[in-house]
Amino acid sequence: LCTFTEKAAFELRDRLSAAAAKVKYEGDLSELRASTIHSLCNRLLSMRDLLSSEGVIYVHVGHSVSHYVRSVMDDLFGYDRMLNEIIWQRTGAHNDALRFGVVSDVILYYAKGEKWSWNQQFTEYEKDYVDTRYRYVEEETGRKFYPNQITGQGSGPPRRFGDRVIPAPAGRHWAYTQEDLDRLMSENGIYFSSTGYPYIKNYLDEQKGRPVQNVWTDLPMTKSGSERSDYPTQKPERLLQRIVSTSTAVGGLVADFFCGSGTTMAVAEKLGRRWIGCDLGRYAIHTSRKRMLGIDNCKPFEILNLGKYERQYWQGVTFAEKGSTLTENALYEYLAFILKLYAAQPVVGLVNLHGKRGRAMLHIGAVDAPVTIDEVNAALAECVQLKQTELHILGWEWEMGINNLLPPEAKKQGVKLLFLQIPREVMEQQAVDKGDIEFFELAYLEVEIEKPKKLTTTIKLIDFVIPNTELIPEEVRSKVKKWSDYIDYWAIDWDFQNDTFMQGWVNYRTRKDRSLALISDPHTYEKAGRYRVLVKVVDIFGNDTTQAFDVDVK
Repeated sequence: LCTFTEKAAFELRDRLSAAAAKVKYEGDLSELRASTIHSLCNRLLSMRDLLSSEGVIYVHVGHSVSHYVRSVMDDLFGYDRMLNEIIWQRTGAHNDALRFGVVSDVILYYAKGEKWSWNQQFTEYEKDYVDTRYRYVEEETGRKFYPNQITGQGSGPPRRFGDRVIPAPAGRHWAYTQEDLDRLMSENGIYFSSTGYPYIKNYLDEQKGRPVQNVWTDLPMTKSGSERSDYPTQKPERLLQRIVSTSTAVGGLVADFFCGSGTTMAVAEKLGRRWIGCDLGRYAIHTSRKRMLGIDNCKPFEILNLGKYERQYWQGVTFAEKGSTLTENALYEYLAFILKLYAAQPVVGLVNLHGKRGRAMLHIGAVDAPVTIDEVNAALAECVQLKQTELHILGWEWEMGINNLLPPEAKKQGVKLLFLQIPREVMEQQAVDKGDIEFFELAYLEVEIEKPKKLTTTIKLIDFVIPNTELIPEEVRSKVKKWSDYIDYWAIDWDFQNDTFMQGWVNYRTRKDRSLALISDPHTYEKAGRYRVLVKVVDIFGNDTTQAFDVDVK
């Protein structure tokens, strides 16, 4: 087991950051690289702790940072646990100015303990190799073979080959027993040269191929076909097939903590392995979900959102003093941080309003709880009392139905009410530093519930509106002809229990079929009663919109 401590990880991070900062000619890139290594170091530390004692890890990195990451891996796992540095040729020739074309990436392969799974993989022999080495052909069967030596070093007795007794060459001995040689003779497995010297026939059709080495030139990126999802960091399935097949058995567990388009999970599912996939990006999770649903006979899986737990951790390490619980001052720092990102100013002396931007008053939802209807009504009442005409609610999660119910009620009181999503990117320092934070209004979803027959319900999508469409790139907007074009996927939980979304019906677009059903299949309940139906819509940008409806089934 590794004894590498978290303290040592941060010390290594600091050393790498200092080293990168000395690279003068790279300018801002050195700071970005140091930040990336810092982030990766923390994640690799967690991955190592989660890894089985007989597990292995593959880390795919670009050529420009592979030496930094290898240093991190050596410290985390031990340099003696480094099994291979694999060179993967991912593309064809490049015309890079004033240097050799960069066509490869690096895959670092490490073990956690002294034992690990290993299933040797093979590639087909090249035609020239076959034509040269397996140039002998059996007349009776047409099988190609290679005459191989059947002697080893050291002396030994002669052996009988049919009706002849042949001594081994000087200093050699026959490597097979007389019984084995008799069997091979009876099977026509011995070849005699023109001088009468015996060799064993190594048949081409009995060979597995050439053992895979640490330079992989036979697995280029997938450029077209059903496998492509147009995800920027997508890997070819053949690459992951080799990795998963080499290091796991059927039923083994594979985890990809940067799952992207879901290639690792898709390959693991097809090869009969169990899998876990994680990613920070909404679009990555959505792309992976659709990919898994497209696999024939894919076993059931769950999508779990760390949600408030991740946010609570972020809030603690960002705003609380080290080793202490959240204080009132830490909560104030959190509010000030969100207000700054929203380009708003704080206000004091108010209970439910936290800031102001232009004419709009602001209320910011808590990190660990959804914004509730009562919470919004309290902020709205304070707005009315102060004779303010616009209220923006910034939140992480929302009570069901809040976006449909409250804006009309607020309008009656003379207040324009907007709900804006706090993006999870605020927890990523790089995104904050770059200014890549956007607060988007919640989408509007309208459905029609039909009851075609007894105990049966269907859901029909009536309208879906994405606010701030002016921020959507023109090349995307130009392709949208109707409201449903913004929808990529929608699903229904017919009996939502206010905990986990259980997908009971789903429809989504694929690369081959861009159509989308707007009416669900009928769902029949076992008995009459009131049920809560939850409709989840995922737009073309990977954002979720959920809406709950209470349905009386008779």
